[in-house]
Amino acid sequence: MNTNRKGTVLVVDDQERNIQVVGTTLSAEGYEVMAASSGEQALSRIAARCPDLVLLDVYMPEIDGFQVCERLRAEPLTSQLPIIFLSAADEKDIIVRALGCGGVDYITKPFNRAELLARVKAHLELKFARDEREKLIREREVFISMMAHDLKNPLGGARFSTQMLVERADELPEAARRLAETADEGVGRALDLIGNFLADAEAASIEQHLHLRAIDLAKACDEAAARHRPQAADKGIELVWESTGGGTAAGGDEAALGRVLDNLIGNAVKFSPAGTRVWLELDPGRRAITVRDEGPGFTETDRVHLYECFMRLSAKPTGGETSTGLGLSVVKRLTEAMGGGVELLDDGRAGAAFTVTLPAADLAGADSTPAG
Repeated sequence: MNTNRKGTVLVVDDQERNIQVVGTTLSAEGYEVMAASSGEQALSRIAARCPDLVLLDVYMPEIDGFQVCERLRAEPLTSQLPIIFLSAADEKDIIVRALGCGGVDYITKPFNRAELLARVKAHLELKFARDEREKLIREREVFISMMAHDLKNPLGGARFSTQMLVERADELPEAARRLAETADEGVGRALDLIGNFLADAEAASIEQHLHLRAIDLAKACDEAAARHRPQAADKGIELVWESTGGGTAAGGDEAALGRVLDNLIGNAVKFSPAGTRVWLELDPGRRAITVRDEGPGFTETDRVHLYECFMRLSAKPTGGETSTGLGLSVVKRLTEAMGGGVELLDDGRAGAAFTVTLPAADLAGADSTPAG
């Protein structure tokens, strides 16, 4: 963290004299000061250049400090911006309202210079520490993802070689054949693990950048069924989906719903034996999508740990695939991030059935604010 950086503070007050006093105090301590004389001007200046902290007057004409704070909290880019209220009013209910709408602190006028500087310094240090932590997390995620991508290339080459050996196993001595099969299985598992890690990282990125709007559930099911029919056919499994013709609206994110359906359908195919069916069903009235299979289902112990990350359950893949226990945890995370829910049905039928339900939306409606 750059300990030499003081930070930029936006001072918002409809009284020019107050801006001058606070601005002079901060400038003398090395802070860069921005100024705004109204709520609208403050929002405009923050949109053009976001400061590190805002000192915000409570009572201003047209848009007061409470409204400014609420609008900043509603935007992803300013939802964590520290806001300290400055006001001559020291009534308890006003202070409670200021903190309740998103302020991190409250200072009464006329302020004590040492107190003002101490609180500004403390909240800026907290802000910079949070920024540094988030930067380190992002850098770590990028590094790990790069390592995973880089590992795929040599492992992919090794997998090609082991598969060629396995295909020509009849020409090899018995011991060499067993070694080739073991090597092929090990490399395959490593590639699957890397693939699942990258898929989980992609899901996390989707979750952080959700764009919630009206989406067509039938269209999402059409696309998901098309993606998974080849995989199902290779295993001798029939994927059953009958389109409702489109027009079933729900609130959500297309990429997130696609990932949810990929995990549910992919799991159903992975754990189902040949000669069975997997159903993809849409209930337009409930805005619910159900994925049902004829696999082994879940034990009582499985149900306790169903959505835990990296939890391997009792069922085993039927085609030699690997399972890292990430799929259902991703389904739950993304579905709930869209404002919906996921449920394991218990209707007495064989196999497993998961239903994902999303909130109502209008396909003709406007997009909502992206989630932060």
